[in-house]
Amino acid sequence: MALLIARHGETALNVAGIVQPADTGLSPHGLQQADALGARLAREYRVAAIVASDLPRARQTAERVALHLERSVDTSPDWRERNFGALRGRAYRSLDFNPITMIEAPPEGESLAQFEARVADGCARLVARVSRSTQAAADRLADAEHVLLVTHGLVVRRLLAAHIEGGAASVRAGPPANASLVVAEVIEGRLRLALGPCTAHLARLPPQARDGVIGL
Repeated sequence: MALLIARHGETALNVAGIVQPADTGLSPHGLQQADALGARLAREYRVAAIVASDLPRARQTAERVALHLERSVDTSPDWRERNFGALRGRAYRSLDFNPITMIEAPPEGESLAQFEARVADGCARLVARVSRSTQAAADRLADAEHVLLVTHGLVVRRLLAAHIEGGAASVRAGPPANASLVVAEVIEGRLRLALGPCTAHLARLPPQARDGVIGL
């Protein structure tokens, strides 16, 4: 049993380097990325459930993937990107600081501590859910079934850095790409990195402009 974690597909504001408003949706290329992710998951994994951030760019990615997996999507605000409040809609290059690393809360936004606590709480609940599913599968001698989480760049980064054993090195290598896939094995209530962030499923897509900073 594993927790599969995917970052949402590309948006136009990713490419433009904009701190994204909550209502940002996927670009046409982002939809292609979501389809490629869905096709890979359908080939390689038995996905029992899909959980996603309720922000449009993550929800649309999850819904596109769900078509390939014939599953429904359970959305939750727990998995939203960090709330940058009044900074949303601003270009990174227009700021004289890095919003990604700022500790305090921006106006109308979320502090780093609040964001990290939210991710920790969500992770604990999701791991407990996957662990219960693991036991149920063992009881009925079924093949392993996995849970897919579709979320945002900073959330994936935080999960790798603080909640997935072996994930810190991948964070140092750089931000997770749009529609990248992380596979974390669930072992006795803990997560251990098995794969990723992996973009092999995106290799045949036409090249696009490079992402903005991390995607937010």
